[in-house]
Amino acid sequence: MTDKQRDVLLSIQDLHVWFELRRFGFGHAGYVKAVDGVTFDLHYGETIAIVGESGCGKSSLMKTILGLNKPTRGAIKFENLDVGTPEGEALRQYRAKIGYVQQDPFGALAPFMNVQRILEEPLIINGVKDPVERERRVRKVMEEVKLTPVDDFLHKFPHMLSGGQQQRVVIARAIILEPKLVVADEPVSMLDASVRVEILKLLRGLQEKYKLAVIYITHDLSTVRYFSERVFVMYAGNVVEKAPVGSLVHNPKHPYTVALKDATADPDANNALTYRELPPGEPPSLVKPPPGCRFHPRCPRRIENLCEVEEPYDIQADDHLVACWLYK
Repeated sequence: MTDKQRDVLLSIQDLHVWFELRRFGFGHAGYVKAVDGVTFDLHYGETIAIVGESGCGKSSLMKTILGLNKPTRGAIKFENLDVGTPEGEALRQYRAKIGYVQQDPFGALAPFMNVQRILEEPLIINGVKDPVERERRVRKVMEEVKLTPVDDFLHKFPHMLSGGQQQRVVIARAIILEPKLVVADEPVSMLDASVRVEILKLLRGLQEKYKLAVIYITHDLSTVRYFSERVFVMYAGNVVEKAPVGSLVHNPKHPYTVALKDATADPDANNALTYRELPPGEPPSLVKPPPGCRFHPRCPRRIENLCEVEEPYDIQADDHLVACWLYK
């Protein structure tokens, strides 16, 4: 790694994102604590995965990084500049440095625009006035994402493309401004299984070629080993485990991470009928999360009179950081 790659690109410090609840005619009714004290650093050229089931807060965290949500408390620094509450021109410049790959490619593409117009749009918004230069950059990025021959795709509309081709357009749009960070939100979850590996390999190739930092958001632990260097596991608004990808996939520490791994489909047919004991119940309400460890109502290894009383902090366990009293 170069010195620049070792530097921190994005720093999240004690981030809280709460959404106010209001009852009609009765005013304030509490908060949805979607993100509740998340801290991590992302370095230049690094890929990380944020993993968790629906409702864990990973999408709210992503939208806050993109500038779509305002932090309630805490700091977001991008290249050492505070970007927690950017507005106007500062927000436009910040977003130009971040590419966004959406989960649903068809819903992410304007149906009344052809591929050329879709890819020109961010260039126009960011002041590239020369149409010849815009077309050159559009053609270049289409070749990068393997939408070739380019002339066969330039004038097609989204409904004329397959799901995989639509996602290639979304990826092309995300990188056309040459960002420093790409946020990929479940980028293969709505694609056929046969296409998923192609798209992940494409993203990985672009990341390595352009030294992009990538935040890969997913609920599926089976894909993170092919894409990420570090994994952050979220549960009920908190990050409960941080570890290098190989170590986390093969030796998860937190009981919730173990449960996530056990719930992941195993491609080995010999393991298809293996019975796995999964935690009962559902994730807690983010309006009134349980005291202590938020996983304790479902945890098969909870410590009585401790886990339900005291909230755990990050504890070093080998090369993992685990918010769990089992490792005190």
